[in-house]
Amino acid sequence: MYTIVTSKKAKGKKGSIVAIIKGVKVDQVTQCLKLISKKLRNTVEEITLDMAYTMVNICSNVFPNAQQVTDRFHVQKLANEAVQNIRINYRWEVLELENKNYEQAKKADKTYVPEVLANGDTIKQLLARSRYLLFKHHSKWTDKQKERAQLLFEKYPKIQHAYNLSMELYSIYQNTKDKGIAFTKLAHWYRTVEEADMKNFNTVIRTIQQHYISILNYFDNRSTNASAESFNAKIKGFRTQFRGVRDVNYFLFRLEKIFA
Repeated sequence: MYTIVTSKKAKGKKGSIVAIIKGVKVDQVTQCLKLISKKLRNTVEEITLDMAYTMVNICSNVFPNAQQVTDRFHVQKLANEAVQNIRINYRWEVLELENKNYEQAKKADKTYVPEVLANGDTIKQLLARSRYLLFKHHSKWTDKQKERAQLLFEKYPKIQHAYNLSMELYSIYQNTKDKGIAFTKLAHWYRTVEEADMKNFNTVIRTIQQHYISILNYFDNRSTNASAESFNAKIKGFRTQFRGVRDVNYFLFRLEKIFA
């Protein structure tokens, strides 16, 4: 496991920092980052990070003057996963029911024929093929996805309710630029989730409660760690091409030559 640190080009400054540190333990990463002079580290004003305790601890120790910002995409990812968990639970129920119906039909020497919906999907297929549309805002759905979503929501209103909650959070991040307004909107959203009493969203609201200040800090400058995530994706893609890495030093050398 490696920790990737990136920085944007500041106004009036040249270049940017990219560091790959072996390990994710607090002591290891802290020790490496403290090789940067204390004077320079104290000039860092803002850090965007995920919600891992280790990262929060590292940033607090190494960059004491920096405002910490919880990356919006990690918060939205939790909401999306809550929606997907509901969909998956329904899919397992359908699979179990279908297996029972198949066995009963076999014992009765009959052929089991599952229900086929208006768009040609069986219920099992509907739940499986709805995965990607639930990640997207409804304005970006294709015609086929709109038809599939309508069938899905008619059969499973709970999924629709969860999807709407997820999209409300997306809209807050997408359309709100004032920190005070964001505070109010997030509070209303938090209350709506509590009233919905969905077990799958309990982790989401607890996480927001624990990271409320750093989540709200996003609305100051709307900063994200997209550059680090993008670089991480490039590394994973590059590693996949070679089906793993044997010589780590040579791999890092190649990364430097290609992406630096």
